[in-house]
Amino acid sequence: MPVEITWWGHATATVRDSGTTVLTDPLLTRHCAHLRRRRGPVPPASLYAPDAVLVSHLHADHLHPRSLAHLARGTALLAPRGALRAVRRLRSLAARLEVYEVRAGDTLRVGGVTVRAVPAEHDGRRLPFGRARVEPLGYVVEGEARTYYAGDTDLFESMERETGAVDVALLPVGGWGPRLGHGHLNAERAAQAVARLRPRGAVPVHYGTFWPMGLAAVRPHEFHSPGEEFARHAARLAPGVAVHRLGHGQSVRLAVAA
Repeated sequence: MPVEITWWGHATATVRDSGTTVLTDPLLTRHCAHLRRRRGPVPPASLYAPDAVLVSHLHADHLHPRSLAHLARGTALLAPRGALRAVRRLRSLAARLEVYEVRAGDTLRVGGVTVRAVPAEHDGRRLPFGRARVEPLGYVVEGEARTYYAGDTDLFESMERETGAVDVALLPVGGWGPRLGHGHLNAERAAQAVARLRPRGAVPVHYGTFWPMGLAAVRPHEFHSPGEEFARHAARLAPGVAVHRLGHGQSVRLAVAA
């Protein structure tokens, strides 16, 4: 059975494997703080009842309580250890969602897949005002395939060891502003990650969806180009890896070798 990846914009994607649907960092609205959705429609209500939701870290474009409030009662939600303490609005949702706080190395069985939390190199605070520092995470979803969702991260020394062998990698390649600082992959560093991980396929995420209000005319190539740049760098650095640059709401099915 192939694994199916659908990209809904920014860091929101669905991984369908072994009859189980996993949703990553759901951002299901037109606005998020000072960000406005400039490409792609708001994801459909059909996303509101996944088998599990993966939250990678506390930043509002990844842990977005207004989007999480749409989820069906009883949905399993994995979040970094300490998220409930750090985010009051997440605590208010815990009465209707099954929240599991995890740290790197923890695993949870959900339907036909096992989800394993892995480290990430990123700022773990609830910016701009949060003081609690919570470990950011990526996740590996293992069923028929092994799919790595990196969350937000930079390259780090033990990435391939912590992640292990994977078939598919969903990697952030851009951002939502004119600059990317420490703790982020840009298009070239994401291609370097692909060269180290050597998955069968890679899907770029975290670009081309949200942009700060009032900045539509500022360095527009930073908004539009990271996916294409990632594909170009990956072709040079990891020519054996198939890059699937999806449009908003577009899916790819990837066969997995037995």
